[in-house]
Amino acid sequence: MKDFDFAVFIGRFQPVHNGHMAVINEGLRCADQLIILCGSAHQPRSTRNPWTVEEREAMIRGAISAPENKRVHIVPLMDIVYNDESWVRNIQATVNGLVVAHHGMPHKQPRIALIGHSKDQSSYYLNLFPQWQSIGVGNYQGLSATPIRDALFASDAKNTGAEYLSSDCAKQLMPNNVRTDLVAFSKTDNYQFIKQEHEFVAKYKQAWSAAPYEPTFVTVDAVVVQSGHVLLVERKARPGKGLLALPGGFVNQNEKLVDACLRELREETRLKVPAPILKGSIKSQQVFDDPNRSARGRTITHAFYIELAPNSTLPKVKGGDDAKHAMWVPLAELDPATLFEDHYFIIQEMTGM
Repeated sequence: MKDFDFAVFIGRFQPVHNGHMAVINEGLRCADQLIILCGSAHQPRSTRNPWTVEEREAMIRGAISAPENKRVHIVPLMDIVYNDESWVRNIQATVNGLVVAHHGMPHKQPRIALIGHSKDQSSYYLNLFPQWQSIGVGNYQGLSATPIRDALFASDAKNTGAEYLSSDCAKQLMPNNVRTDLVAFSKTDNYQFIKQEHEFVAKYKQAWSAAPYEPTFVTVDAVVVQSGHVLLVERKARPGKGLLALPGGFVNQNEKLVDACLRELREETRLKVPAPILKGSIKSQQVFDDPNRSARGRTITHAFYIELAPNSTLPKVKGGDDAKHAMWVPLAELDPATLFEDHYFIIQEMTGM
């Protein structure tokens, strides 16, 4: 008889390491079934999130036995960066659905517990589910996925990733099947893409290393909507080369935020709408400041929601400056897996999607 019917473990697993496995093993020990919510789902590959949900699920399932796999349910969990209530509701609904489907005694109230360890401010979510009991697990040997990613994607041109993964250090950090999966990943184009992104970010941060304190960058983004379409650009340069993004950029020293927004909008999209109309169409302004929103460092953006009057013909646009292309995209066709950084969540928040 286990203490709980279900244990719930929320994580990103980028990648799976022995610290994650310690929590998983404790969950399997304490509960009949373990629900693993794989976070940051449906996002493009990045230096912080290099692996898809499917790849991370394979890592987890390959590290546990066949009987244990039958007791484990792994489901994707999408981030909702600027709305904790929606994120919590999604988790509640997902867990409730799995409990209804897999609880063998519908006449008996299921015993559910949230399992995890509090490592830093990112673990605040452990306090968002008072309806469930809590299983605390210590930080296994102080392991973190960040140094693993840094070592795997190191900018040393001679490093293919395989050398690190065959080292004694890596063998002590990850299950063998995970290292095998990562060796195979290190031979793919996706690995090279992340490695180049990692190198770009490292050089970017190095350029600011002489600053007396860690810099905070200020940017602007334009959320331009007309007739159910949002104006996006395809990024021409790193980071996020090839991804779709909101038109925007860094604020110059001598300009106001709104002027910077309209300037960047004009430079990147050549939007054929007079400036007075654009300025008069600004419906709201909002700050987006998630500490992890940009790999380049602490970057706070001021987004302006510009709602143009409905029209059967969308204004002509053309990519310029840092944008390879500019395009109008129907709101219903937005795919978070193709959008840069947190831009999907900015659009979601400002348009009420």
